[in-house]
Amino acid sequence: MSIVDQAAATGSHTYTTRDVAVAGGPLRVGLWEPTTPAATSPDGAPLPAVVLVHGITASHRAWPAVVSALPGRRVLAPDLRGRGRSNGLPGPYGMAAHADDVAAVIRALAAGPAVVVGHSMGGFVSLVLTHRHPDLVARLVLVDGGLPIPLPPGVPDGATPEELVRALLGPAIERLTQTFPSAEAYREFWRAHPAFAEWNPVVEQYVDYDLAEYPRAGSSAGGGPADGPVAGPVLRPATSSDAVAADSADSARGDALPAALAWAAETSLPITFLRAPRGLLDQPGGMYPAGTVAEWERRLPRLAASEVVGVNHYTIIMAEPGISAVAAAVG
Repeated sequence: MSIVDQAAATGSHTYTTRDVAVAGGPLRVGLWEPTTPAATSPDGAPLPAVVLVHGITASHRAWPAVVSALPGRRVLAPDLRGRGRSNGLPGPYGMAAHADDVAAVIRALAAGPAVVVGHSMGGFVSLVLTHRHPDLVARLVLVDGGLPIPLPPGVPDGATPEELVRALLGPAIERLTQTFPSAEAYREFWRAHPAFAEWNPVVEQYVDYDLAEYPRAGSSAGGGPADGPVAGPVLRPATSSDAVAADSADSARGDALPAALAWAAETSLPITFLRAPRGLLDQPGGMYPAGTVAEWERRLPRLAASEVVGVNHYTIIMAEPGISAVAAAVG
C-alpha cells in the first residue's frame, strides 16, 4: 500500500480497492471495512452498507473523513467513469450511465440495498440511480447536489455546454488541462484555492490521488521519447475533461435528471438535502440559494433540507461540522 493509500485508511476502518466490471471495463471502487463491531439497528439487525458518490471532478478519495465518522459501517465509494482510476473507461458518460455503474457496484459489493450519499454531481447520479434502480437504495442523502443548479448571474438560458462548465466550475475545470512538475507543485496549486484555507491531511491525500501520470507527447510505448534521452511521464489531474463536459451538458439538459425529479415528487422514500452556505470558491450564497432549496422542498414532499453552517461546497464533506452532518444524515 502506497503512502497516499495509507492516508485513506482511518482508525475506524481498513481501506482497500476493488475493480467492478461495468460497460467498457473495470470501475475502481474504494472499500472501507469497519474495524469495530458492525453497527446494528435497535432490533439488532445489521445496518446497510453506505455508498458514497463523489462530484464532477473528484474521486472516491474525497470521502475518508466521512468514513471515519461511520464506525461499524461498511462503506463503498467508486471512482466514477472518467475520474480517478476509472478514467480510462470510455463514454458514453451522463447521469444514467453513472447511475448504472453505481448500481453494478452495489450489486457486486453490498449485501442488499444501501444508503446512498451523493455530493455535488454525485447527488444527480444518486437521484437518477434511485429512480432507475429503486430496489438498491435504502436511504438517499444529497449533499449540496442533486437538485437543478441555478445559472450564475450573467449566464444566458441558451448558454452552450462549454459556457455552462466554465460558469459553474471555473478553476476546477481549468486545471484539467494543466501539467505539474511534481506532487508538491500540485499541492501548492490547491493550497491557493480559497475553498481550502484550512489545509488538512484529508485534503492532501485527496489532492495527491488526483494527480496521475500520463505518457509524454511524442513518447514511445515505454514512456520515453522516440528519439533522444528518456523523459519522465507528464503529471496532470486524472479527471477526463471530455467526461466533465459531457456530464455538465447532461445534468443541465439531459433527460435522466428531469425524469428522476418527477419520480421524486411521487416517491415515498425520504430524501435528505444538506446545503453548504458557501460555494466552490468559498463565496457566500453557495451553489444553491436558500430560496431555491425551499422551493424544491415545496415541490418534493419527501425532501427534507437543512443548512450546514460554516462550510463551503468542498468542506461540507472534508471538515467539521460538515462531516458530522453527513454522518447524521446517513443514520
